[in-house]
Amino acid sequence: MSKKKKRKLTKAEKREKDRRREEFEIIFINGKQKRVRRAPKINGLDVDEFTRRNADPIWLHKNEMWEYITGPQEMKEGSDTCVEKHALDEDGVLPF
Repeated sequence: MSKKKKRKLTKAEKREKDRRREEFEIIFINGKQKRVRRAPKINGLDVDEFTRRNADPIWLHKNEMWEYITGPQEMKEGSDTCVEKHALDEDGVLPF
């Protein structure tokens, strides 16, 4: 008994397969494979993680994301959104 040869995919079929692979991911639910849309990413990061890393405190406040606002002592050194060290009094708090 002869086997039927597997046919190669055309360029259009390969493009469609790659597009589907980028758009969906396969997960298992009750022992069965299901395709679900991938979570959106920015530069390889989750959208929430990207926002937390790159948003300034003013933007976070406008969008009611107060839990992600950090104090001046927790900001990265050299960050333009950080309160300058000389603006703090000797106790490390803002004078106003």
